[in-house]
Amino acid sequence: MDTLKTVMVPINREGYRFVAIFAAITLLLFLFTWSFLGWIGVILTLWCVYFFRDPDRHVPTREGLIVSPADGVVQLIERAVPPEELGMGSDPLLRISVFLNVFNVHVNRIPLGGTIVKQVYRPGKFLNAALDKASEENERHAVHLKTEDGKDIVFVQIAGLVARRILCHLVDGQEVKTGERFGLIRFGSRTDIYLPEGVEPLVGVGQNMVGGETVIADLKAENETPVVVEVR
Repeated sequence: MDTLKTVMVPINREGYRFVAIFAAITLLLFLFTWSFLGWIGVILTLWCVYFFRDPDRHVPTREGLIVSPADGVVQLIERAVPPEELGMGSDPLLRISVFLNVFNVHVNRIPLGGTIVKQVYRPGKFLNAALDKASEENERHAVHLKTEDGKDIVFVQIAGLVARRILCHLVDGQEVKTGERFGLIRFGSRTDIYLPEGVEPLVGVGQNMVGGETVIADLKAENETPVVVEVR
């Protein structure tokens, strides 16, 4: 039953076209070729539906909690300079890199509520997203967000070896909420988040992330108010 609930979820609207294409090809395979190829098409169509799934998430609502912007595994935690196209200077910040494989949910979510200061797309290579240099050399879309109390947070969508399309629906000046959907990367990718100076991570390398739900840092670590969640 739990497996069925995982599979039977809404799909992101960006996936409708791909599911339709896969289904059409599958129908043609059944009509004009061996049924064996048609069944392969069925499997690929179901995988496409699974890839574009877009489940609701239980988003922490306590002020100051930063959530993971993506599903996946924490690949790296290190200090690095934010993307130069954002114009935030050369001081390194703590960067958490989340690697998404083709079986993860690929819908990206806002790590913390605030205002979008600047967002910039930059073309680049399509190296394996698990590599450290992917943050600097791969195609990416970088976002600078400022919280209500003036903290700067950067998160970056990075294309991978298979990924060929980054989708980001944000605009400069937009007000956003924690856990809100903002984009998607097709197919297999990486998402980086740069924490404000002095903020320590609450996750470790190798840990599995749930986008919009797993708390990766706390801007108000001294606050002991219980965490409340809501579904979005």
